[in-house]
Amino acid sequence: MDTDIPESSRVPEKSSLDVGFRVLKIDTSNMADVHYAPDALDKANLDLFVDNIKPDRTAEDLLFQVMLDWGVDLGLPIEKRSIQGKDVYFVNTEPYDLVACFDARGGIDEALVKELAEYQPLRVVFRDAGFKNSAVKINVEQIFKLKSPGTEVKSL
Repeated sequence: MDTDIPESSRVPEKSSLDVGFRVLKIDTSNMADVHYAPDALDKANLDLFVDNIKPDRTAEDLLFQVMLDWGVDLGLPIEKRSIQGKDVYFVNTEPYDLVACFDARGGIDEALVKELAEYQPLRVVFRDAGFKNSAVKINVEQIFKLKSPGTEVKSL
């Protein structure tokens, strides 16, 4: 059938070639239902309320939700990099429209925040449960005010 086409010119049936096409589907919110009556809370179950993100959601789920919330074009290029052992998503090319780190292991520290601020993105988002401690979470906005004052900061 394709005998006239040289082997090197044939396109395989299944290709990992990125042709710039994304398929997204609408799903329920990534955020857990946190509207509880105080008398319905039980001390034994308080650890269930620490993270406000549904446990079955991926970092990509969160990324696309944030992009939708901020009105960032879903067709922009997205690059995933490992910075200080954390997965960080960069949306668009410099200047970056969005930089996101959804690490949930409590490893986001001031060194990582300072390194991300050096990129001077338009927006940056972190997972609330990902901060090493409350001091880091409190200092994030101050670090960005000093190093990248034009950056909008958000945490989920």
